[in-house]
Amino acid sequence: MSFDLLSTVEEGGCSAKLGPEVLNKLLGRLNFEIDKNLLVGIDTHDDAAVYKLNEEQALIFTTDFFPPVCSDAYTFGQIAVTNSLSDIYAMGGEVLLALNLIMFPTQKIPLQVLEEILNGGQDKINEAKGLIVGGHTIEDYPPKYGLAVLGLVHPKKIVTNAKAMPGDVLILTKPLGSGTIMAGKRLGLIEDQDYVSALNYMKQLNKEAREIMLRYQVQAATDITGFGLLGHLSKMALASKVYLHLDIDKVPFMKGALELTDEGCIPGASFKNQKFVESQALRHTLKNCNYSRKMLLYDAQTSGGMLICAKEEIAQQALNCLRITYPESAIIGKVSK
Repeated sequence: MSFDLLSTVEEGGCSAKLGPEVLNKLLGRLNFEIDKNLLVGIDTHDDAAVYKLNEEQALIFTTDFFPPVCSDAYTFGQIAVTNSLSDIYAMGGEVLLALNLIMFPTQKIPLQVLEEILNGGQDKINEAKGLIVGGHTIEDYPPKYGLAVLGLVHPKKIVTNAKAMPGDVLILTKPLGSGTIMAGKRLGLIEDQDYVSALNYMKQLNKEAREIMLRYQVQAATDITGFGLLGHLSKMALASKVYLHLDIDKVPFMKGALELTDEGCIPGASFKNQKFVESQALRHTLKNCNYSRKMLLYDAQTSGGMLICAKEEIAQQALNCLRITYPESAIIGKVSK
């Protein structure tokens, strides 16, 4: 049925996440238990937790949910699930089981809209070869949807944000700009074809990127979501104790995103991400970068691409494989001591 979900929100998708600076301060005051089988925990701010079951198997555990990122209910369901599964792929895992997380106002929005959201999500979990086995639903406005997900990975094949090595090449698989495009849609500033193109990027699973990472024995990666490219790069730099050098001219942007930023259409989440990155104890410089490009590097991505650290000798081969499924994949930088 026709119901515009964007009419319920001011910030949707990953733009609605708590800012990374606030989150870091909060987590820094909490005490987390240590377990020898917890192979990846909260300390490196990685994409998901990994818990060793035995010498051959480890569980990946993650969750993600958010308010509507687009107008159409079925498409929102597809994007929310694609985004939730992305953390599993970023850790090198395969999707096993998922639980629906649903917040929906049955007195304000027709129930058929929720049915369409869930149908969109189910189609994406089917594409991922995973199983939705239940969930939890509460009354809430605006609506929100996502998953809690379990994945599986070999303990010696975990991909993390803490294994970037000097000499690695940085590959980005999807262009940036989804947060800005969605803001432009809410303001009526974006061309329809650019809006649809952005939705198609967000609906695309990172499953094939995971397969290529395993094929080329990639050890370090992260998916680019709510903290923007520079936010996730800063977390990787700190976790891996390396410098990450970005060639800004090589970074791909979604069609229409730069034009929107030139017109002053910059989501609030971009400024939150900028404040976080600039607060880190890093040598952080942006040389020869105009303002619009800089703010898109902070743009909160919903269901964004993978940032992959590939060995220099196989980087071009990996890029060629990635471009079959993700045509705008690009080498955007390198890692150094």
